[in-house]
Amino acid sequence: METHILPATAYNRNRVRLAVSLFYFCQGLAFASWASRIPDIKTKLHLSDGQLGSLLFALPLGQLATMALSGTLVTKFGSKKVLTVAAALYVVALTNLGLASQGWHLGVSLFIFGIIGNMCNIAVNTQGVAAENLFDKPIMSSFHGAWSIAGFTGALVGLLMINLHIAPYLHFWIIAGLVWISILINNKFLVAGVGPASTTKKKLFSKPEGALLQLGVIGFCSMATEGAMFDWSGVYFKDIVKAPQALVPLGYASFMVMMASGRFIGDRLIARLGRKRVLQVSGVLISSGMFLAVLFPYIITAVIAFMLVGLGVATVVPTVYSVAGRNAKVSPGIALAMVSSVSYLGFLMGPPLIGYIAELASLRYSYAVIGVFGLVITLLVAKIRAINQ
Repeated sequence: METHILPATAYNRNRVRLAVSLFYFCQGLAFASWASRIPDIKTKLHLSDGQLGSLLFALPLGQLATMALSGTLVTKFGSKKVLTVAAALYVVALTNLGLASQGWHLGVSLFIFGIIGNMCNIAVNTQGVAAENLFDKPIMSSFHGAWSIAGFTGALVGLLMINLHIAPYLHFWIIAGLVWISILINNKFLVAGVGPASTTKKKLFSKPEGALLQLGVIGFCSMATEGAMFDWSGVYFKDIVKAPQALVPLGYASFMVMMASGRFIGDRLIARLGRKRVLQVSGVLISSGMFLAVLFPYIITAVIAFMLVGLGVATVVPTVYSVAGRNAKVSPGIALAMVSSVSYLGFLMGPPLIGYIAELASLRYSYAVIGVFGLVITLLVAKIRAINQ
């Protein structure tokens, strides 16, 4: 069971930080590689938009189905062992996606991809918390920044593979080889748990304690916003902003660039201002950005608005995970699984919520509702004692 780690003097802290960052990067690279080839796989399998949408739902189902199990495995065996095994298997699961020859093959492969991906997620964030404990300053946001940079890298590599006419299966094996090399080089620098996880045992499926549930709700609001931006920003720019076709991707790009940038400057802001204040400002930025896009749906104002939203969500989830991993009553793996379970529902429910409200009223009203989530973050943060000043 894992909570205590070896003293900071037993580690080369900067090498640990680099190793953990590379595990975040590899996980993001694998996911982005899959995302970059979705259109090719859709064409290969002759899937309609509706069929693809239904099959894509298998991935988050796999993630949600094993949240509690992942936390238990990390607590029992340690995040270092679980991450090493899960990261290696994650890219094997990625290659299976390229083998799919029928729709149901893809669905099963995505479910497995989600299961192993969730184990990676809980284990790597537990490592992130452990690595941060070696430093006298917050560094969690930079780890998530590495994941964001991997998203850009994976998209660019995917574009290169497409232009070289390399099939997804071979493309995914190239990524797998690179990830395995990184695992072999960096595994020994991960932080090893060495003591009992906590004095309070938790059942596999148990109700989150109050502070963890509140952290989960904050994560829910942030991830619902991220999901809305990932899935609907292009539609918003096309249908509401009325941007020219060539400028439609500008909304998503402006959001992603600022989210990634915010994660690399977020740690410095947290060190200077404190987690609570940064989270409160983040909620205000999310609301301000969403309401600006709703009230002034023009290209310049919408780009600025989406940039504000990107900055707003940048540090929320990393900070929530960092605080959850320090919970005194629950082991880091279990605590992160609890918070992730509630948070990830936002990723699942945010995009459909946008669609339902847009169907009943307008996409502008949908974004206004998401803007309220930012206010919820700001108000809720003030009530959580676990978040230090």
